[in-house]
Amino acid sequence: MTPAAFAIPGDIATLTGGYIYERRLLEGLRELGHDMQHLELPASFPDPDPAAMAQAVKALQAVDPARLLILDGLVFGAIDTAGLARVRAPVIAMCHHPLALESNLAPARRDHLFRTEYDNLRLARHVLVPSPHTRQILIRRYDVAPDRITVARPGVDRPRLAPAPVTPPLILSVGILHPRKGHDILIEALSRLSDLNWQAVIVGNPWDATHADDLARQIAGSVVAAKVRLAGRVPSTELEQLYADASIFALATRYEGYGIVFDEALARGLPIVSCHVGAVPVTVPPDAGLLVPPENAEALADALRLLISDPAQRARLARAAAKAGDSLPGWDQTARIASRVIARIAG
Repeated sequence: MTPAAFAIPGDIATLTGGYIYERRLLEGLRELGHDMQHLELPASFPDPDPAAMAQAVKALQAVDPARLLILDGLVFGAIDTAGLARVRAPVIAMCHHPLALESNLAPARRDHLFRTEYDNLRLARHVLVPSPHTRQILIRRYDVAPDRITVARPGVDRPRLAPAPVTPPLILSVGILHPRKGHDILIEALSRLSDLNWQAVIVGNPWDATHADDLARQIAGSVVAAKVRLAGRVPSTELEQLYADASIFALATRYEGYGIVFDEALARGLPIVSCHVGAVPVTVPPDAGLLVPPENAEALADALRLLISDPAQRARLARAAAKAGDSLPGWDQTARIASRVIARIAG
């Protein structure tokens, strides 16, 4: 089958949705018979210093033109356009969500990322995205032709443990400790529920160390500090147990290009409380979750209060979540979609 290279910055085992997606895609393409070269680029992307930028450009230009080159979005949206134009291998961009849509960007930085990614998209033969939402963003804001974009929805692994909700109800949040994930909004919302009996655990790789420290201080100063645990990164066995123990999944995200954790929650039959933003409304079925406006701790608290206080409502949403979870694709389907794109571009 067609050989390809997959260029990814830093450690492919990093625990974020994007890295999980790309690791599973790389493995899946190999299982389908593709000769896949894993090209590790500097971990500093999308904010490389000049030396890292030069190293990345040199590595990409060295890829055999007989291989297709799948380029991770953290690199693709930030790589020097002139350097990318000199890459000989046909490029397939992997765009989880445009970098200019990240949270807490200074206006000048946001403008630079938009212009860079816009220009770089002109150089890609094709673009892989995880959701119809991201596809529409690229069409409407980045002027990418619809026939140059393919949605390769993330797969989901089936749970290893049966649901066994604990008492008091456990609210589980999973997402890297980064401002975009809105854990600060969730903590603020939880502080409004001190009169109810519940517990909460926030799991996530401390991607932004300063923000992780801010979250720890926010919890320590909250009236519900005894009920909330900031677990950070945990082993997969512990995360699986937390999913089994949970009664509610909550993520106060400010933006998602997809959100693999929502599929993980659906696969485990968990009702979801999140925000009506980005791809969330098309990822979370309307009968399986309660979506509120982003940046609105009061509305998030109201939704959580409803599910904590009304077991019957919680059970209805849980049944709908489990039904939706049963129909989710596996990672093998994600790989097959990408494989067809590789074959089409090679042909």
